[in-house]
Amino acid sequence: MTLKLRSAAVTDCGLVRSANQDSVHAGEWLVAVADGMGGMAAGDLASAIAIEAIAGLDVALGDEQLAEALREAVATASERIRAAVTEDPTREGMGTTLTALLCSATGTAVALVHVGDSRAYLLRGGVLEQMTKDDTFVQMLVDEGVITAEQAMTHPRRAVVTRALQGEPVTAAYGSMAPYPGDRWLLCSDGLSNVVPADVIGEVLTGYPDPQACARRLVELALDGGGPDNVTVVIADIVEGA
Repeated sequence: MTLKLRSAAVTDCGLVRSANQDSVHAGEWLVAVADGMGGMAAGDLASAIAIEAIAGLDVALGDEQLAEALREAVATASERIRAAVTEDPTREGMGTTLTALLCSATGTAVALVHVGDSRAYLLRGGVLEQMTKDDTFVQMLVDEGVITAEQAMTHPRRAVVTRALQGEPVTAAYGSMAPYPGDRWLLCSDGLSNVVPADVIGEVLTGYPDPQACARRLVELALDGGGPDNVTVVIADIVEGA
């Protein structure tokens, strides 16, 4: 039995922002979300560069190739962002988050890379688990016991990212695990996770079997919550393939 991804993505500018600086990829072997930072300093370009750099991994790779492929893609994205800033110094300060899931050709392994405050969640057996840890100022406060996770959702500095792809060396987080049929992955920008509570996200992931409909509903909920930021959602189901 071979397992692969069945994915769908929805992205929206939101109700406040004038432009969408999120970029997304939803494929057969790879899904990824990048949330650009820097406003006029071309955050949209930074996120597009990151997705372009990693999109080439949407091919059949062996289990042993996944981690190194992701590391090389992150390095390439960082180099291209640095080159873009060198080309136009007004882009100084631009950057992007990146969260991506890569499935092997055999379907016996998936690998995850993460930097920034976009997120990956896994719904398995009816239980939702956040698989990434935010690289943010408020997450540092939570880790230190200064504030609770609930307080972090409304903290005035919740948007301050402590790690991102900005053209400089960065330590991304990597992980791998065995997939199972029926696993449902959610990758999203913080335009969803900062607005829609985790328990509501879990209910939608469980209640909408179709990936596209599920992604669309989550975006709708973010908009219903005020849509203060760009919101991007990718749903990736682990399914049996040919």
